[in-house]
Amino acid sequence: MGLMEQKQHFSVNLLDWYMINRRDLPWRRHNNPYFTWVSEIMLQQTRVDTVIPYFNRFIANFPTVQALAEAAEEDVLKNWEGLGYYSRARNLQAAAQQVMELHGGEMPQDKQAIFALKGVGPYTAGAILSIAFNQPQPAVDGNVMRVLSRYFLIDEDIMKGSTRVLMEELAGELIPEGRARDFNQALMELGALVCTPKAPHCLTCPVMEQCSGRIAGRELTLPVKTKAKPPRPEQRLVALVEGRGEHRGQVLVRQRPATGLLARMWELPHVLAAPAAAGKAAGPLADEPAMALLAGSLWAEGFAARPEGLATHAEHVFSHIVWNLQVYKCTEQDQGSEELPLMAAEARAAYDADAQAAAKETAASMLDVTPSASDLVGESVTEAADTAYNSALSQTGKGDGLIYRWIGPKDMDKLAFPNVFLKLLSSYFAGAYDEVKE
Repeated sequence: MGLMEQKQHFSVNLLDWYMINRRDLPWRRHNNPYFTWVSEIMLQQTRVDTVIPYFNRFIANFPTVQALAEAAEEDVLKNWEGLGYYSRARNLQAAAQQVMELHGGEMPQDKQAIFALKGVGPYTAGAILSIAFNQPQPAVDGNVMRVLSRYFLIDEDIMKGSTRVLMEELAGELIPEGRARDFNQALMELGALVCTPKAPHCLTCPVMEQCSGRIAGRELTLPVKTKAKPPRPEQRLVALVEGRGEHRGQVLVRQRPATGLLARMWELPHVLAAPAAAGKAAGPLADEPAMALLAGSLWAEGFAARPEGLATHAEHVFSHIVWNLQVYKCTEQDQGSEELPLMAAEARAAYDADAQAAAKETAASMLDVTPSASDLVGESVTEAADTAYNSALSQTGKGDGLIYRWIGPKDMDKLAFPNVFLKLLSSYFAGAYDEVKE
């Protein structure tokens, strides 16, 4: 069988298989460009089963492009909370605002116009145009490249841009006339359910008979892919500060800067344990120096707190960095405490310029640009009230200039936290850390 016949065998048999075996997914029930767009952004780096409840909730709260464009960013992030890669949510909202301003709220059907939307790359543009508008555009992601590498026995490194171009041209040639919507989803489905990364189910594959990779015994060695660098470990110390007096029943949190890693999200205050931790697999810091460093870091921000003991360990994994977290339960103290300033001075000496440089290097390596406040749609009366409320409860730190505030359990429904801090705070308010290691 020649190449043309092999291509035809692939397209015909794949479509026949898909029409019988396709999954019933909420975004497939309507050819709504907005639904397709939201689902494709959510599905980046995330499993389908995880995305389904998030998609349903997101669409319920932001049912149209206009609703998303006009929403408060805090609400968008809160609905995204737990999915990770939060720049996706910010870019999605910024792009929704572009659609409102440039296209009257209607998703454009032109490839260049869609590609110009913030956060939309070649794959997402192809997916929207083919699935929502049935245009014969390829949609090539990792699943698709794996399938094509195996079926056509392609030995090129899929991490190279030239290989992606090759794959896009090949995928475009395979799309049957008038069937782009079904074909591209079928190709994605085959990669997700059958032609899986480590254990492909060749015996149930609809195109196995002409799969060159299987015939050559290469199905487990394809695709060729350059290994990414392992994520860099960082040891970080986290302060879980319990309030006293007017802050009783609350804990101290802070908001991250407007740009960069986890921009504008809320977190527990934390600090890099030591300069070497940014580049080496350092173990946990001993409790005594760790607690001194935490007390000093908080003091430098204008908060007096005494660390009481280790509450727990946690981990937060990014694409190329891992935070190993030592979480210490702390108690708010009066600013007039005589012991804390001495403890703070000693701790700040330990947290020297090298540690600060390492932290800045980490932030720079993870930088992602997010829309500024001036780019956002004007606030509604309710959003303005929320802003005033938040401002009244917040204060700016003296050292790094971050925004701090005290929160109780009810505030967890309003503020967006990275998943690791969401779990830590939820556990705390449930009483998990009532007993700590002295």
